[in-house]
Amino acid sequence: MYTPPFTITDEILRLVSEISERVGELNVMLGERMPSPMLRKENQIKTIHSSLAIEHNSLSLQQVTDVINGKHVLGAPNEIQEVKNAVQAYQLMQSLDAFQEKDLLRAHGLMMADLVDNAGQYRKGGVGGFAGEQCIHMAPPADRVPFLMADLFEWISTTDTHPLVSSCVFHYEFEFIHPFMDGNGRMGRYWQTMLLSRWKGIFAWLPVETIVKQHQQDYYDAIAQSDSQGNSTIFITFMLRCILQTIKEQQKVTDKVAYKETDKSEDKLLNIIRATPAITIRQLMQMLSLSDSGVRKILRRLQQQGRIVRIGANKNGYWQVQY
Repeated sequence: MYTPPFTITDEILRLVSEISERVGELNVMLGERMPSPMLRKENQIKTIHSSLAIEHNSLSLQQVTDVINGKHVLGAPNEIQEVKNAVQAYQLMQSLDAFQEKDLLRAHGLMMADLVDNAGQYRKGGVGGFAGEQCIHMAPPADRVPFLMADLFEWISTTDTHPLVSSCVFHYEFEFIHPFMDGNGRMGRYWQTMLLSRWKGIFAWLPVETIVKQHQQDYYDAIAQSDSQGNSTIFITFMLRCILQTIKEQQKVTDKVAYKETDKSEDKLLNIIRATPAITIRQLMQMLSLSDSGVRKILRRLQQQGRIVRIGANKNGYWQVQY
């Protein structure tokens, strides 16, 4: 079986360790809650806008938002179509199998519908990767594509390499093969998100592409340097840095939201206790839609602040609001 060439460096190990730790922290911050539908939608819009902008789509973030919301937008028809297609592809993501080649073709069919004649099919001719006018990579001959892609899917389906690393390797190898006549960049990033989301579900809504867009030239350079060295180590390192930066920024956003939600839950809990001092933890859980640990955490915080006190035993006592 073909094994893509790459080296696990000390920096890659450090990045994998820190990302894994921060993913765990983010999951704890979220607790049993999924991110709000609004946040997930905002992140998906950022993802689509950034990924298409890398491919020279000129629509602004607001225009992409308007297209997604069904509003009329003045723009190039093909660029508007790119947005509509991407929305469909990302909505389909959760129902696709990240380890099935046929699902990759299906996703490309959606992503490139009405934009190219051979959407959902591997290319039949030569193609290269470009950064602006500069060709940074000449892809393998078209007749090799089916074999190379079959090998790549066999490897990703069986490797015991950490998903953070293997998803980066897949992304690079995909771009090296350049299996389609068009849409390779957006599909490579899309499929890495697919693979990462099968490891940890939060990656389905983390806008990694936004960070890649901020470092677009570095993205191209990492591909070119990996090509020249004959392995994907540099590209892996670059993508892991982008993933880490994405998670750090998401932690900041989640932290702000969590504080706001906690404040709201505290006010609501105080009002409930004022009306029903003898209320139980279980009843508070139901009324606040929080877990047992969530309710107890708020109660401890309010007790430490001196805003409430417990009178009597746990079983027959009651709460008293101080202020």
